[in-house]
Amino acid sequence: MSGHSKWSTIKRKKAKVDAERGKVFTKLIKEITNAARQGGGDEVANARLRSAVLAAKAANMPQANVERAIKKGTGELPGVVYEEKVYEGYGPGGVAIMIDTLTDNTNRTTSDIRHFLTKYGGSLGENGCVSWMFEKKGLIAVNKSDAKEEALMDIAIDAGAEDITSEEDEFEIVTNPDDFDSVKNALEEKSVPVASAEVTMIPKTTVKVEGGNAERLLKLMEMIEDCEDVQQVYSNFDVDEADLEA
Repeated sequence: MSGHSKWSTIKRKKAKVDAERGKVFTKLIKEITNAARQGGGDEVANARLRSAVLAAKAANMPQANVERAIKKGTGELPGVVYEEKVYEGYGPGGVAIMIDTLTDNTNRTTSDIRHFLTKYGGSLGENGCVSWMFEKKGLIAVNKSDAKEEALMDIAIDAGAEDITSEEDEFEIVTNPDDFDSVKNALEEKSVPVASAEVTMIPKTTVKVEGGNAERLLKLMEMIEDCEDVQQVYSNFDVDEADLEA
């Protein structure tokens, strides 16, 4: 399959902590509102909205918050209009970084992203400088305590999954974006709990970073993701467990 980046695993762990603190709600509300504004408030007809609402439910967001965010997007309630902007650049060790944002002030966001990258030895690049290193895929995580690998593989592959990998405490299922819903639905029909599910950008290859570069990179990625204008951060780095624990 495509290269596996440690950031996807780290990000899911961080998301669980952020969800407990309520920090994730702001980003989810933005995404739900924007998805509804672009494709309408019907989850069945709007795949992006359906994915955003699924993420909100996984984070235990109250249904009232979800409904209010959708109404802001469809214009039934007043709301802020956000602009989508993707930033591309490089981090310590030459790793590729892509940053999806939703912002009401692009000047502020651009300044913030440039500052974050420069602070930790990275740089902001031109559009297209690293996007070719990634491909859009569906990514579904299942806790190892909830499924046996062989049974999981049978269900997922039969439903159209491209590959399954074994990580620390999860299985990661990779799909073509068009097959994402069918694979996820197949798991749910077999009563396999899904820990997380999203259409994301996966690196074609990875870059190994070590020591000081690994430490700076992890701090950079966390700082970027903590920015309220940032929705998603993608990177192609790989690190050793020792560097993660450090």
